[in-house]
Amino acid sequence: MMTNLSILIPTKNEEINIKSCIESAQNLANEIVVIDSYSTDKTVEIAQSLGAKIIFREFDNFSNQKNWAIPQMANQWILLLDADERITRELEKEILSLISSNELESHNAYWIYRQNHFFNQPINYSGFQKDKVIRLFHRDKCRYNNKKVHEEIITEGSIGFLKNKLYHNTYKGFDYHIEKLNQYATLQAEDYNKKTGKLGFFHFVFKPSFRFFKHYIIQKGYKDGIPGFIMSFLGFYAVILRYIKVWMLRNDIKN
Repeated sequence: MMTNLSILIPTKNEEINIKSCIESAQNLANEIVVIDSYSTDKTVEIAQSLGAKIIFREFDNFSNQKNWAIPQMANQWILLLDADERITRELEKEILSLISSNELESHNAYWIYRQNHFFNQPINYSGFQKDKVIRLFHRDKCRYNNKKVHEEIITEGSIGFLKNKLYHNTYKGFDYHIEKLNQYATLQAEDYNKKTGKLGFFHFVFKPSFRFFKHYIIQKGYKDGIPGFIMSFLGFYAVILRYIKVWMLRNDIKN
């Protein structure tokens, strides 16, 4: 049962993920659009073979990329997916039920919880117990804020919650994950530079150490075994990297 729902998938070199992502959405939506940042692998070729519409835009930041694509969707309701996410059958049924019962319009957007995986193992603690994202939203009533990374939907109306989860497996290799943290830190530096005072011990030692303690101890990352420890350590590293990038930006030092 396909519906008047658009699926929007931002991509850049996602040939590993794009097939499974699109296939998970094919029974739900009558439009699947891939906004691609000029991939150099087979992402576009695979997406086209599965019937997706391709639009291209040079990547500058995550908010601008999505806000540029949203008005181009044919349907009023959009479900945005990252390429490493999948719509489960349970989530599909829940969305179809909202549409068929005309309850979808009760809110302008919906939070969706995610079942995260890392090193191909489910992560049930480490700060991801209640991980949620706004992904189902009305095209004309929602936009992403101006944050360059970890962007969020803004809307004047109410936001509902879906009961079933997105499947999310962010792991494509350890080197890839480190590169992604570096990309995020570079983008975050511009945002944090505006709101961060003089850099010092607090930013380079206390904040990253607390991030590790929070994820591994307070949020019980130790229960996720070695992946939980690695994720907590990467949180520590990400905070340090963010402020290194801020320092580099302020001192006009190139990456």
